Amino acid sequence: MELLSRLAEKLLATAQAMNACGINRGSAGNVSLRCADGFMITPTGMDYAACVAADMVKVGADGTVTGRRKPSSEWRFHRDIYATRAEAGAIVHAHAPFATALACQHQGIPAFHYMVARFGGANVRCAEYATFGTQELSDAILHALEGRCACLMAHHGMVVFGRDPGHALALAVELETLAEQYWRVLQLGAPKLLDDAEMTHVISLFASYGQEEPT
Repeated sequence: MELLSRLAEKLLATAQAMNACGINRGSAGNVSLRCADGFMITPTGMDYAACVAADMVKVGADGTVTGRRKPSSEWRFHRDIYATRAEAGAIVHAHAPFATALACQHQGIPAFHYMVARFGGANVRCAEYATFGTQELSDAILHALEGRCACLMAHHGMVVFGRDPGHALALAVELETLAEQYWRVLQLGAPKLLDDAEMTHVISLFASYGQEEPT
């Protein structure tokens, strides 16, 4: 129980930080982290500023809910990402302004900037639209995430996964930054894109990017 309590505190802090940094507002969006036999996720319909750690919800791999609150209505795609992507330790879903603006036009983010490779490929795809909370939405997200750790969601927002909550949130902020930059480039006309050879090279460099985890 002590471990779950610490995980709940970490999850809540990440959700509150997501809103504080401006990529999400109110009770929109959600955050989860992997734990034994499932994952912990933010509750549905609650402003994270008003939540306490005990409001976080444990969901088993079979969908069994433990806790005093109902889980986010988007729990299905969190479950399915954890089931199919062993490297995912935490997930951030946000209705970030610039990412959502692109997604409402069914636009992903192409190789206009080398940092697009940060998310695993030469572009960030936009998942097809499906009603929130449905299995159809989860299936569309899994398809858009193939070979990637992030995607946009048509008429909805963004979803990003990382090795832990801090890493997932940092990637979400980076994705929103790229979305804003790409939106601004579009105001100037058709963007000039990096070619496949350069993006392949950059992707290989990102394989060893950053600091190693302390031992």
